[in-house]
Amino acid sequence: MKVLAIGDTADNIYTLQKFAKNFSIYLINFPRKQAGIKTLSDEVEFFDSLLIHKQVKKIEEIKEEYDICLVMSWAGARVAYLAGINYIMYFVGGDIMTPPFLKNAKLSYAQEASTNLNFFERGFYKKVFDTAIACITLTDEYFDQLKRFRNDAVRLDMIAVDTTFFNPTIEAAKLDKPRFTFLSAQRIGLEKGFDVIWKALELTKSDFRILQVEWFIENTSEEKKFKKKLLKTKPEQVEFIPLIKRSELGSYFKYADAVLGQMRTGAQGGIERDAAYCKKPVVSYCDKKQVMTIEKEKIIPPFLPNSNDPVIIAEFLDRIVEDRQFREELAENEYEYIQKLSNPEFVVKEWEKIFKKYVKINRGINRKTNNLKLKFEKILAENLEKIIYKRKMRRRNIESWGEAEYKKLIK
Repeated sequence: MKVLAIGDTADNIYTLQKFAKNFSIYLINFPRKQAGIKTLSDEVEFFDSLLIHKQVKKIEEIKEEYDICLVMSWAGARVAYLAGINYIMYFVGGDIMTPPFLKNAKLSYAQEASTNLNFFERGFYKKVFDTAIACITLTDEYFDQLKRFRNDAVRLDMIAVDTTFFNPTIEAAKLDKPRFTFLSAQRIGLEKGFDVIWKALELTKSDFRILQVEWFIENTSEEKKFKKKLLKTKPEQVEFIPLIKRSELGSYFKYADAVLGQMRTGAQGGIERDAAYCKKPVVSYCDKKQVMTIEKEKIIPPFLPNSNDPVIIAEFLDRIVEDRQFREELAENEYEYIQKLSNPEFVVKEWEKIFKKYVKINRGINRKTNNLKLKFEKILAENLEKIIYKRKMRRRNIESWGEAEYKKLIK
């Protein structure tokens, strides 16, 4: 069974590709910019253009070699739709919380909308979403949101960790450690709860430092303002460090005494899972109402604290610093849990079942569609991208890629 994958988030598809046994995945991702160059795997093929019609052409040239398509991100789904193939949409981040087909969609903690699309653009993305042969996500929050729009929503909480990079036997990075050290390798922004973290750090009493990768979320004007505010009020415990290569991140986790994770959503992401697999204590707000399902068993993740009140976080950080037995027990509990949730061999077996099911139902990668209508949509998309990429988004893209690389990507 051969799977074509378009787009990836936090190397989730790459990890499936790496550990797949009874199926194979060919992954093609979108051009990387900024942090993605360092924080993601470099063993992936990329589209050589930002232009949608060229991405679609690439998929049309190779699609017959595959049985089914898996997409991550709305950009990936857009390409699969225009290429006329059957595709599964997989949501692991907040993409489903602010879908582009909703007007002025915004996250619960944000004041500014995540997208600003017109009526026709929203209609197009709704069609892209509805056309997917399946939509899969994880956690209570994302699954409840997905069910609002798809009665056939699929839930899969198990998500693989790349155990070649993250495991208890990884050798620690050889760096000086003048005092107790937390590592925070997550992006800095509202969605990670850094307003709460900053407040908590003002209330702590123990002696420690936090090595924080200098990696800000700056997708909206609100997030850019938030960055400026954080920089002005940075606590003395926080020391910025450069981005860490993904292949080296495990050694940094092992070096640290503990790992600092998100304090906003109450659920854990890739950083928390990877660090827990290295058997390091991870401090991350865990909402006990957000229960995970692992092989039909309901499990409350053991991450702590169970509140994102700054006072409680401050007390918890102090306890982590001062109580070695407590942090070792926390690391052990998190490690046992994450082995059940994220063992790549177990996760791959779940995906094998999913792929087999939808290959059998759809019998081929080519989608039954109105070819004349699809051709019109492709022509329309090609004309719109001339406005979007070459005019409307030109300045932003030059800032992201640099002028020389940008010109190369829109030829």
